[in-house]
Amino acid sequence: MVTLKVPTPLRTYTNGLTEIAVQGGTVGAAMHDLVIQHPALRPHLFNGQAELRPFVNLFLNNENIKDLKGLETPLNEGDRILLIPSIAGGRE
Repeated sequence: MVTLKVPTPLRTYTNGLTEIAVQGGTVGAAMHDLVIQHPALRPHLFNGQAELRPFVNLFLNNENIKDLKGLETPLNEGDRILLIPSIAGGRE
């Protein structure tokens, strides 16, 4: 089992769950399982071409998947995925 940590702004779409058990051999497969379990998350994470939105950052055991193999990064039992959406705004 792999655990995915859901940030506070997206918990509305997971019935308040902070962590979700997901399955899959890769980060991409785990993300697919996540949106199967919680379909309301899909438009917040993926664009119309089923690609991860640019402002969605995923970390596998504290390493950014962009520094690994992206969504093709393999998973092992007990891994943790941290989902961090970028936040924009502030003062100019």
